[in-house]
Amino acid sequence: MHRLMRIPATLCAVAVTAVALSGCGSDSREERQVTVTGSTTILPIAEIAGEEFEEANPDYEVFVSGLGSSAGIESVSSGSSDIGSSSRELKDEELDLGLVDTPIAYDAIAVIVHRDNPVDGLTSDEIRSVFSGEVTNWSELGGPDLEIGVVNRDEASGTREAFSRIVLDGDRFDPAAAILPGTGQVRSVVANSVGAIGYISLGFVTPEVKAVEVDGVAATRANVIGDTYPVRRVLHFFTVGPPVGAAAEYVDYVLSSDVQEGVVSDAGFIPYVVERD
Repeated sequence: MHRLMRIPATLCAVAVTAVALSGCGSDSREERQVTVTGSTTILPIAEIAGEEFEEANPDYEVFVSGLGSSAGIESVSSGSSDIGSSSRELKDEELDLGLVDTPIAYDAIAVIVHRDNPVDGLTSDEIRSVFSGEVTNWSELGGPDLEIGVVNRDEASGTREAFSRIVLDGDRFDPAAAILPGTGQVRSVVANSVGAIGYISLGFVTPEVKAVEVDGVAATRANVIGDTYPVRRVLHFFTVGPPVGAAAEYVDYVLSSDVQEGVVSDAGFIPYVVERD
């Protein structure tokens, strides 16, 4: 904190220069800062939009970190962050936290395998059986006689929560699955293990891995917009009450057509405005 902020408040009325430097007025440095904490899936959107927001508003600062959706919800609820980013819905025990939901994009969760895996598609039932540990060999799915290596996310992950809700439908994950903390790690492990299978946001799918069809539908932007790809979710910004001040300006910026059609689309996600209009 600037040392001039120790000046008694009574001097703010007469020392105009001190007001500007010390933050005795309402436009303090803290009021021009926005802290966004949460989903690693949303991290590219929040970071790039934050950089562009700072360029357009040089007096503002945006701090972004990706610690997981649950961490983001906890952080904004406790007042440690202005915005909690989440790639999952609120849980029942979080509904009374006074959080306001601002959807910012739509996303698909792609089921990924090694690019040399001959299996190109799976049914929802088959995926459920694999991730619950019921099916353990690719030969049971029309593939080679090769053990399936299930790669899962940690419990703080919004992607895990959404995948569990949409695909597992009450079944528990295979306790023998590898647990990884981030999307990049899941993609890397699957890319380097012929028998592996995992799930990541559509925006993070690269040629290193192969996204299989689910129930005969490919994980593509068009199929998400058309509501035909089954593993689909909303990406959220949560605030305590409606966003205000610098946080409101940043949220409005993320929802602007420039960011939705630029940053959001370029990151591989579906602009929220596509569904909203």
